[in-house]
Amino acid sequence: MSLSLKPLSPACGLEISGLDLRQPVDAVTANAIRKAFDENIVVVFRQQDLSEENQLRAAEIFGKVALRKKPVSGPGPGGDFDTPFMLVTNIVEDGKAIGAFGDGEMWFHHDTSYYPEPHRATLLYAMKLTTSGGETSFSNMYKAYEMIPRALRDRLEGKKVLQMHDYKRRERIDVDSADLSRIRHHVQPLFITHPATGRKALYVSRLMSARIEGFSRTESEEILEQLFDISEDPSIVYQHSWALGDLVIWDNWCSIHARADFPREEPRLMRRLTIEGQAMSF
Repeated sequence: MSLSLKPLSPACGLEISGLDLRQPVDAVTANAIRKAFDENIVVVFRQQDLSEENQLRAAEIFGKVALRKKPVSGPGPGGDFDTPFMLVTNIVEDGKAIGAFGDGEMWFHHDTSYYPEPHRATLLYAMKLTTSGGETSFSNMYKAYEMIPRALRDRLEGKKVLQMHDYKRRERIDVDSADLSRIRHHVQPLFITHPATGRKALYVSRLMSARIEGFSRTESEEILEQLFDISEDPSIVYQHSWALGDLVIWDNWCSIHARADFPREEPRLMRRLTIEGQAMSF
């Protein structure tokens, strides 16, 4: 099977064409896709017409597909749980949201950084799109790590950061008043060594990183703000403009992603899968 590879930006991203993911992928092609994924962080397949079964089979190229987990307690996103699929959508039927995270902008984040074993990758498939907006931006966290001033990087080596998420999209949690028993959270290395590539990556995000251990609250906030700004530098970000039939897969360990606002009165529907991961290490 002959693949065509097109880089999408200097930051990260690769478009792969010449493949119909409704068909099984042979071992040689699967290995080539995984290699491209490791090297480019974000992989895009255009003009796909995928059933749930097709998307599941495509996801299995990258590893074991994960199931959605219910919130620890309290309200959470909509849609079904104990299924591999999440519908990312603003569509409401009979007064009830059929999916999750449906409206507007969402700040930069890693998926499931608050799990003991964060998911390896996320796959998102475009089924309905608005007439404008809704772009997804991906930031290369290998490059973010390299951009941290040497003195600060040396100071932060070996430090850990509290990651947490209560399903907000554009608001950090007040860690001093939060009831952690009701919020998924986990302490992670501030800098990780990527298990597949062996490269160092910054592992913070504006939405989910709450506090660096070993610093005062004020110091932690000052450092996190500096790291957030570095991680969102436009020079290391690829912005994806969606088209119907796009399947986008991103490396969740060495990238963060964010969503731009869009017309909320228009329907938007994306079908999401994630790949099981492992514990992060320094």
